[in-house]
Amino acid sequence: MSIKAENIKYIYSDGTPFRTVALEDVNLEINEGDFLGVIGHTGSGKSTLIQLLNGLEKPSEGKIAVDGTVVGEDKKMLSKIRQTVGLVFQYPEYQLFEETVAKDVAFGPLNLKLSNDEIDKRVRESLELVGFNYNKIKDASPFDLSGGQKRRVAIAGVLAMKPNYLVLDEPTAGLDPAGRNELFAQIKKLHERANVTVILISHSMEDIAKLVNRVIVLSKGKIHMEGSPKEIYAQAEELEKIGLGVPQVAQIVNELRKRGFEIKNDIITVEEAKEEIMREVRRRHV
Repeated sequence: MSIKAENIKYIYSDGTPFRTVALEDVNLEINEGDFLGVIGHTGSGKSTLIQLLNGLEKPSEGKIAVDGTVVGEDKKMLSKIRQTVGLVFQYPEYQLFEETVAKDVAFGPLNLKLSNDEIDKRVRESLELVGFNYNKIKDASPFDLSGGQKRRVAIAGVLAMKPNYLVLDEPTAGLDPAGRNELFAQIKKLHERANVTVILISHSMEDIAKLVNRVIVLSKGKIHMEGSPKEIYAQAEELEKIGLGVPQVAQIVNELRKRGFEIKNDIITVEEAKEEIMREVRRRHV
């Protein structure tokens, strides 16, 4: 079970003066159970890539296969692919429209013409997966919730379609720090408990470092780097060359290394930095 992108090229406005190559020579495999982070500056191709993954767009060249089915090869399979690859755009709460949370989450399953019992089961499970108490939240108006809660309801609506892959495009955009932390905590639990493969698009290096087990870096429509968060963030100078920063803790560690401290260069969390700095302090005082 995987999503495979082979030799992908995507061109906007081909044949016009506004022709733009958004993606080129992209090869990628997303395996079941992955928590993949996709980073890159504005215009690097991140949003285009995720729209290709569930068939919202079709590549100009190359192919994408979802669990063995080539996207776009058979138009009858597109609806199935879009159930398999659930896509949550930025500000998904703007798509909330029903009078209660439960009705909003039930919208997708209703369109699948499932039984009432199955719909109710999916609504309950999905809301609980994103951290809600079903009985307390089901009859609430989605418009009375906080920004972070609205975002979680929108994600629950996608989860109710039972996707194998969940694609989140800047899921914390516009949220305050409390809302960001709340949402990311639930996304992490979702990946751990629900066996959903997660693809997270974010410009925040800190968020990516905390959550994912694999990172791809897009630059000018190509995969510029790929590896674990530690492998990627150890290459701070290369990231800065293509207009990306590194987590603040990594910046501090890099500065300490320049000043002669013998500290690893693959540190991405505050806890790791604290341990390394204390070790170095003890070494210097021996």
